[in-house]
Amino acid sequence: MMMPSRPVGELLREWRQRRSLSQLDLACRADVSARHVSFLETGRSTPSRDMLLHLAEELEVPLRERNALLVAAGFAPVYSENELDGPRMGAAREAVELVLSGHEPYPALAVDRHWQLVTANRAIGVLLEGVPMELLQPPINVLRLSLHPEGLGRRILNLEQWRAHVLTRLQRQVSSTADVTLAVLLEELRAMGAPSASAEPDFAGVVVPLRIQTPRGIMSFIGTTTVFGTPVDITLAELAIESFFPADAATGELLRKAAAEGSRHTDA
Repeated sequence: MMMPSRPVGELLREWRQRRSLSQLDLACRADVSARHVSFLETGRSTPSRDMLLHLAEELEVPLRERNALLVAAGFAPVYSENELDGPRMGAAREAVELVLSGHEPYPALAVDRHWQLVTANRAIGVLLEGVPMELLQPPINVLRLSLHPEGLGRRILNLEQWRAHVLTRLQRQVSSTADVTLAVLLEELRAMGAPSASAEPDFAGVVVPLRIQTPRGIMSFIGTTTVFGTPVDITLAELAIESFFPADAATGELLRKAAAEGSRHTDA
């Protein structure tokens, strides 16, 4: 059981301010009075369990932090946290594996809330060819690996653009979640080099590409993120699948050839 560290009203106020909402804004969203919101934040009123969960939903508080709110108010946590390879997560694990394998011959991987690699499909090996083994020892942080000068950073052809994209995305996560570990990671990645003022934030106004030199040739990718739609488990709520699609025909052909070669080696 987590021990409360700060009053629940103080935590609620911080989440409201993080979402750039006034007390009246939150009251309207939650269908309560602004006075009630004020009383909850100052400690003059104590929220019920249902009210606390209702406000957390309106504030889009992550499940892990909803548990912290409940504990701060004297309630037991309601959201479980199971290991992905545990017996209760069999269906979810199969779903993740199905998405990853179904994306081949294109690369895809699953990461946790801190961008630590959870699992990946076989095609991800195409991107990792030539990366020093010491950088591939678990736990692997995929953002650190992508910008590390001895990792993928030295092979990304549009590194300034990609770095700007990664840092902007991570900054948004830090602002949204107030996660200390992500904040530390952000500072570490910034220390690897700040993007120049001329770094373009997008590609053709649509998406930031990843252009990378591989032993097989130059590959260009666009990425998508998939999350579970209705998770009630912390592990699933914090899991994301990053899928890479070829941004041009040449990349698609290189990936299909790599997959065919890998299949022949497996059969042999």
